[in-house]
Amino acid sequence: MTDTRPSAPASALDVATLGISAILLGLGLWVFFAGPTGLMPIHFNVHGDADDWAGRETIGALILALGALLLILSGGMGWFARRAGDPGRARSLRFGQLVVLLSLTGVTLFVASLSLSGATSIGTVLPMAGLSAILMLTGAFLGRVGPNPIVGVRTPWAFKSKLAWERSNRLAGRLLFLIGLFGLVSAPLMPQPFGVIAVVVAVVAAAIASAVESWRVWRSDPDRQPF
Repeated sequence: MTDTRPSAPASALDVATLGISAILLGLGLWVFFAGPTGLMPIHFNVHGDADDWAGRETIGALILALGALLLILSGGMGWFARRAGDPGRARSLRFGQLVVLLSLTGVTLFVASLSLSGATSIGTVLPMAGLSAILMLTGAFLGRVGPNPIVGVRTPWAFKSKLAWERSNRLAGRLLFLIGLFGLVSAPLMPQPFGVIAVVVAVVAAAIASAVESWRVWRSDPDRQPF
């Protein structure tokens, strides 16, 4: 059956999605056709040192792919938000769109800056600070994202219990924000690459804790849906 509900007008987030996606796609095209001609770092080992390099075509294609992914995911969240009949549902989807926009833009710029700068190591203050800033921004809004298939703690239990979704994503948002804040403050003091590794390990631990929280809340929720 065709959905005949009218769409809400585009929001500032939709405009930002289009604008930022266009900038990233333009950056990718520039790198692909007119970027640095030498090899640039594209992969870093567990010690934080560059161990693989690629030409501008590969780096440009990667930036193009990330820009296109941002347009598809953030634009898709915006489309669903405009079609949502419930204002609360639309608002929660907008927060999801914001999280996608912030995180993917940050990741794309992070990757592009490392490659284009010719960085031979991520074991320095700036990469740790940049990664921590992305985590802070993502965590600040993650707890307000409603159920969706793109962003958040998307465990089977979270989809079977509204309470499990809310609490697990709220926990994930707080943990990511605190990890990002700690990483940002401690970046100038932390020995590297230990600092970057510690941030990554903390994010993995936060993801596991949030998944467990979704199961724990689902199990005790009297309104949960069975499998």
